Amino acid sequence: MNNESISQEKFSAGKEIESANFGESLAGKYMTFKLAEEEYGLEILMVREIIGLMDITRVPRTKEFIRGVINLRGKVIPVIDLRLKFGMSRVEATDQTVIIVVQYSYMDREFTMGILVDEVLEVFDIAADQIEPPPTFGTSTMDTEFILGVGKAEKRVIFLLDIAKVLTSEDTEVLKKMVTET
Repeated sequence: MNNESISQEKFSAGKEIESANFGESLAGKYMTFKLAEEEYGLEILMVREIIGLMDITRVPRTKEFIRGVINLRGKVIPVIDLRLKFGMSRVEATDQTVIIVVQYSYMDREFTMGILVDEVLEVFDIAADQIEPPPTFGTSTMDTEFILGVGKAEKRVIFLLDIAKVLTSEDTEVLKKMVTET
């Protein structure tokens, strides 16, 4: 074996250890869902419930990805269309389209919102060695801060989301204001 092969093996082994260490803090149960052909995962503890598509009341003069608000058992909850937030095209709802109600902390306050997704897949246990750091594209102009890591399962790639970072602080303030004013 030559020195180049040995160096490559050490590099590969180092990458595996680095990747496993990275995944330790993210390992756990994730609810997976689809947007177009892409799979995403939300930490299961963030998910409050899944509801079928219901009437969403549009709030005037809001960004296109903010679909509006719903009345869920007497509580007004803002709903965002994750497809539009991620720059995908709008599609007609199907019988698989659902709203995932999530709860997260923002500035020491619990915040609840609905995210519109194409289809919920399953609750999936992702081990530390199945999680890699988010991809870097060599440019600081790409906002991938909301991707915690990338889960690998069989031949699938699952983007693990930090739902609290999907929205900018400005977006969250708009949603908070929508809920308090309706």
